[in-house]
Parts: sequence; C-alpha cells; structure tokens
Amino acid sequence: MQNHTQLHDIGVIGLGVMGKNLALNIADNGYRVAAFDLDGAKVRAAVSQSAAEVAAKPAHSNATELTGVDSLKSMLACLSSPRLLLLSVPAGAPVDGVCSALMDAGIKPEDIVIDTGNSLWTDTVKREQDYAGRFVFFSSAVSGGEVGARFGPSLMPSGKKEAWDRVAPIWRAIAAKVDNATGLPIERFEPGNPVLEGEPCTAYIGPAGSGHYVKMVHNGIEYADMQLICEAYHLLSDVLSLSAQEIAAIFERWNQGKLNSYLMGISAEVLRQPDPVTGKPLVEMILDKAGQKGTGLWTAVSSLQIGTPAPTIAEAVYARALSNQKALRTELASRLGGAEPLQGVDAESFIDELEQALYCAKICCYAQGFQLMAMNAAEQGWELDFAAIARIWRAGCIIRATFLQSITEAYEAEPKLANLMMAESFAKALGEAQQSWRRLVSKAVLAGVPSPCITSALAYYDGYRRETLPANLLQGQRDYFGAHSFERIDTPAGEKYHLNWSSAERDLIKL
Repeated sequence: MQNHTQLHDIGVIGLGVMGKNLALNIADNGYRVAAFDLDGAKVRAAVSQSAAEVAAKPAHSNATELTGVDSLKSMLACLSSPRLLLLSVPAGAPVDGVCSALMDAGIKPEDIVIDTGNSLWTDTVKREQDYAGRFVFFSSAVSGGEVGARFGPSLMPSGKKEAWDRVAPIWRAIAAKVDNATGLPIERFEPGNPVLEGEPCTAYIGPAGSGHYVKMVHNGIEYADMQLICEAYHLLSDVLSLSAQEIAAIFERWNQGKLNSYLMGISAEVLRQPDPVTGKPLVEMILDKAGQKGTGLWTAVSSLQIGTPAPTIAEAVYARALSNQKALRTELASRLGGAEPLQGVDAESFIDELEQALYCAKICCYAQGFQLMAMNAAEQGWELDFAAIARIWRAGCIIRATFLQSITEAYEAEPKLANLMMAESFAKALGEAQQSWRRLVSKAVLAGVPSPCITSALAYYDGYRRETLPANLLQGQRDYFGAHSFERIDTPAGEKYHLNWSSAERDLIKL
C-alpha cells in the first residue's frame, strides 16, 4: 500500500470491474482517489495499473495515482471532510454490510456514501431514511459497462440536492460527453487523456430512488432493444436464409441511418466474428440460452404494478425466459407443427420492411419506458426532466443512439408530453412506416418466426390508435360474475352502475 500524507478527494470501496474502472476514471480527471477492497490483491492490482498508466500519461495530463488503503478506518482517515465514499458492490445485503462497517469505522453525519450499484429503487429510498443522521446516503446509477466506467459512463444520480452539489463536479468530469450541436458522442479511450469538451451525460434526476428507477427503465428498454435486433437477425436468417456475414452487412448499413446505435454496431461485430475453434461464425456456436440480472424483470413488474402498458419490454423478458427452456423447446420442436416456407419473398423489399418495422417498434419501446417513468414519478411526487434523461443517454450508456437526440428535441418542445407517439416527428414516422411494419409482422407470422417484441409493439401502437377498445365487453363480463360495476358513455365520468343479472327484469342500478 502507498503512503498517503495528502488528504484525498474521494474513496472507492469495491474494486471489481466497475469499481476499479470508475476509480481510474476519477483519477484520470485529476482527483485524488483512495481505493479499498476486502480482497487485498484487487487493491494491489488497481494501484499497480494506475501507476503504470500515470507513468505513460500524456504531458498535458493531470491524472493522479490511486492510493490503496487496507481498511475502512484508514480510508476515512485519509479523506477530506465532508468525506465522499463511492460504493461499487453488489446490490442488496452487501450495500448494507459496507454501510454498517463504515459506521463502525467512524463515519460522520455529514459524510456522503454513494451507491453506484444496480440497486432496486425502493431499497435506495429505504436506505436514505434508515441512515439519516448517521451519514448521507446518496445514489447514482451507472450505465456503460466496463468501458463506460473507465472512459465515460452515463450517470443518473439521485438523493439529497445538497449531496449532489458536492458530488456534481466529479460526476460531470467523469461522465461521457456529447457534442452540443449534434448530440453525437465524443469518445476517446486513452488512459490519462479524458474527454474534457462537450456536454456531460449526467444530471441530477431527483429525490432518493429516482435515479435507480430511471436506470431500471433504461435497462428495460435495453432488454427490448436487444431483443428487437435479435428478432431481425432471426427473420433475416430464417426467411431469407442469409449468412451471419450477410446479416452483419445489413446491420452495418442500418447503423449508418436512423437505426444507428451502440447495440446495432456491436451486433454487426458479433455476427462477423469467426469462432476461434471451428472457424464457423461464433454466433452459430453460442448456445441460445440468454441470461438476465433482474432489472428488465423489475421494469416489467413495475409496469404491471402501476398499470401502464409496457408489453414490448415485458416480451423481451419473456423471450429470455423462453430461451432458457432449451430442453423443452428441443422436445416440442419435433412434436409441434410449423409454418410452410414463404414463397416468392422479394429480399430487398423484405429488408426494407424490416428496417421500418424495427424503427417503429423502437419508438414504441421508448414510448413505453418514458410513459412508465412519468407514471411512477406522478405516484412518487418526483419532477423528472425527460429531455435531460434523454440527453444523458446519448453517450456512455448501452442504449446510446442517434435516436435519443430526437427524443430530447421532442421533450424540449413539449416537456409534459404524455406519450412519445404524440410528438409530431414520431407520429409522422409511425404513420409513414406502419404499412411496412404490418407487412413484416404478417410475413413473420406466416413464416412461423417468433417476433414477440416487433409484434407486441404493433399491438401497442394499434391499441393507442383506437378510440374504442373491447374493454366495454370486459366490464360487462366483470359486472356479470362479480358485480364489479361499470360506467356509461351517456352519463358523467365516475358514475357507476350495476345490472342485476340474476333478476328476471335485469334492473339497472345506479351505485
């Protein structure tokens, strides 16, 4: 461990992949960082990497070396007051374990503890309340993975505004940056040479829990965005019998247009990668069982609890669950009848329809996510700035895409937009592309290629496009068997009625 006679600006607790890279990012920006992990080998490795990178830093760099400490008490002793402590530990019990250990080590009421893990937002709300008076519990969701943490993530902080004022300079320095004029990412992946220009992809989200809720919805959208691309791959492979290389070329072309995104770019790269063992496309050697860590599930559950539709996000979660039923799928594949191959499909038209369908589904997917955030914000009394949220997702995070610039502009023009589909630009795009979308969905169904996210997004679009839905019959059913009552179209809103279905006269009763 190094000697540390000078007080440090921030302590980082937990030096796994994310914690170590956040610590190095902060040090790149000239802040003095003390680093601790229960595994001393991780501390030594982080300090060694930092020393090597600082030794090779550009002449103009003000990067500092990490200081390793061997205990939380030592960390508290070497930090300037009020202390800033960044936690990068697994969500759940480990967060409370570190908080308890910090209290034992002598943390003060004015010190700030920042949880950067993927915590459930309700846990964050509870922790702020539980630790009040002992220290300030703050949180900041982080998106961007390992590379984002090292060279510029998207950061979604929430909690006490006074704590944000203390944290903000560091967060703005380490966040991903975008060009103010174009909204495009400004990226540089050089240790000791951080991006200083541009608009930082971080903003104060709101009270405790709001940042983690926004990140949760981000991850739900991420699930859907990934599944949409996977469905496109499946359709191109099955319907047009294209190779992985040919599909990669299509994705690369799409990535130059309105479907430009980090996920589209890496999907093309994955498809181009040969398997080092067999020489076949690597994607064809990867078992088709998808994992998940829970945030997509939380988003789908939240939509059900609040009562706002997010079918495309939910279907993406179900798609991962279905993929894990590999043994059952293998058995049923030999038992269940399937569709006949489509005949006479024009490849060029099909690819164009698929591109239009993907874009439309993407609009609906984001509409679901933003509406969900709005509904929960109303329940919690949060004032969320949706233009700012879209802005901080333009770089650093997994769903970063040119598309987010359009969302930013939509909310800047109309901050209280009830649904993204109401924005003129998106309504126009959906109207122009919907027939292509419908043709694509029809072909997918006829070909027997499961496309739950593309299809559910169309049902979402059509559901909102209809002034009248068959819920009138549903309310009649509910009133028949459960006396749940119903409203009438010819009486004031809120007036409830029940029909006495069991009587011969079937009297209408005003409740």
